[in-house]
Amino acid sequence: MSAPGPQGPGSAARPEFVVRVADERDVESLAALRRAWLEERAGAPVEDPGFEAAFAQWWRTEQPRRTFWLAEVGSDRAGWTPIGSINVVEIVSMPRPGSRGGKVGQVGNAFVLAGFADRGVPRALLEAAVDHAGERRYRRLMLAPTAGSASFYRRAGFAPAGETLLVLDPFAAPDHG
Repeated sequence: MSAPGPQGPGSAARPEFVVRVADERDVESLAALRRAWLEERAGAPVEDPGFEAAFAQWWRTEQPRRTFWLAEVGSDRAGWTPIGSINVVEIVSMPRPGSRGGKVGQVGNAFVLAGFADRGVPRALLEAAVDHAGERRYRRLMLAPTAGSASFYRRAGFAPAGETLLVLDPFAAPDHG
């Protein structure tokens, strides 16, 4: 899937971008993008010389059950620079008598460099994930948004799932009160 950047008067300063499914050739680019995004938010470099190797190991573990999309700006001639990413992990329900289960998708690790956040990149990445959910016939697509991203996802049609989701921190002291 490719999605052009904004069109119209004054758009010459806004480069086009593409969104495509990432593969094993993109591991270094995805790790560099993840680092750049985090450092952008931290306002300083984050010293972690082992991050890229840890990311590559995570990728190898997660890749069979996740689909990753990469947003890039550039051209075939000049080269491509990653500016955003999103992924969806596929969760397959256990079959039971009378039902063969089904699949759901969980959106995760969505991030876009600040300079491209208002250029349609987040929406294009999310549209790729939603299209994928339809193609894979997921019963639902879910996510746990940050406080800052919740309104974006609500505008895209996501709704609260009620009070059925419970979370446990296995390292927290139990509250028996």
